[in-house]
Amino acid sequence: HGRLLCLPHAQGEGVMSGMEKTQLLGMTPDELTVYFKQLGQPAFRARQVFAWLHQGADFEQMSNVPKALRETLDENCVANPVSVLETIESKLDGTIKLLYRLPDGNVIEGVLMRYKYGNTLCLSTQVGCRMGCAFCASTLDGCARSLTPAEMLGQIVCANGILAPQGQKVGNIVLMGSGEPLDNYDNVVKFLRILRIEGGLCIGMRSVSLSTCGLVENMRRFAEEDLPVTLSLSLHAPNDEVRRKLMPVARKYSMDDVLSACRNYIEKTGRRVIFEYALVHGVNADPAQAVELAGRLRGMQCHVNLIPLNSVPERGLTGVTEREVDAFKHMLEQKGISVTRRREMGDDIEGACGQLRRRYIRDNQEESETTAE
Repeated sequence: HGRLLCLPHAQGEGVMSGMEKTQLLGMTPDELTVYFKQLGQPAFRARQVFAWLHQGADFEQMSNVPKALRETLDENCVANPVSVLETIESKLDGTIKLLYRLPDGNVIEGVLMRYKYGNTLCLSTQVGCRMGCAFCASTLDGCARSLTPAEMLGQIVCANGILAPQGQKVGNIVLMGSGEPLDNYDNVVKFLRILRIEGGLCIGMRSVSLSTCGLVENMRRFAEEDLPVTLSLSLHAPNDEVRRKLMPVARKYSMDDVLSACRNYIEKTGRRVIFEYALVHGVNADPAQAVELAGRLRGMQCHVNLIPLNSVPERGLTGVTEREVDAFKHMLEQKGISVTRRREMGDDIEGACGQLRRRYIRDNQEESETTAE
């Protein structure tokens, strides 16, 4: 998956779909240089088009590119393979939920969050997810496919288009939408390398957080990539027994293996690791479990982010009371663990990951059934 973007397509009869067209947004400047040389164009066209693409321009808007070349690109390539299908803005805090359409008709979600320090975009790395975590709605339908680098970059370009009228843009990225980033390893790594290139979106790695459920081999591999993003591990349990109830991946990787990979990442990058901990009533939220968790994390350069569960009816899991959150947090603090309660944003706009996408799919299925009748 995701390999269609690096090879130029020969011209043929008929109209090509968005997935068949070359996704220029997912190319590095060097790859674009090769591409344009194959079209008989000078190397400087690569930098021109690279800048235009990351500004969100379509081919017809590239004013310093010859018309004939713009027409060739329009016929054979796609400037941004992602488009915004629907947006919902929170009346509480200005958070914007985005539903994106992909070239093959699939849809994914993103969340644009506004903070005092700038705008953060939560983006997706796959269509759905195959990890099967019990507390997550985006995994209910499995994983349709992984996203290309262009489709990940395109989500940011679209969000910048929404922010442009206010003279703003996205400054921080969290890879915490649908999908397991390290399950789409090569495409995510390429996305990150393009993300920080000057003349493009130019977002540094210290402004990026990547969330993983704990694919140990790829965590260790990623530590060697010289991409010092903030690593967020979905931990959600103080021991293997509880973690296996919530996360199928825990049947393959023990907590000792996962925490060892985290320590390796800290050593290689100098960055602390964030542990995401979704509190589930009756499963992992007892103060005694906080004591056990603290014992596992003692001495690590880390921070725990407590997340009161968004109830997932399909999974039969319920959230916790504020008293339970406070008690768990207090116990971690007593044991010397850095901890915060995640700030909830967009509570009035289907805030749980996967909700907007699932509603869109359901509504379209119902419409198709009605039409068929």
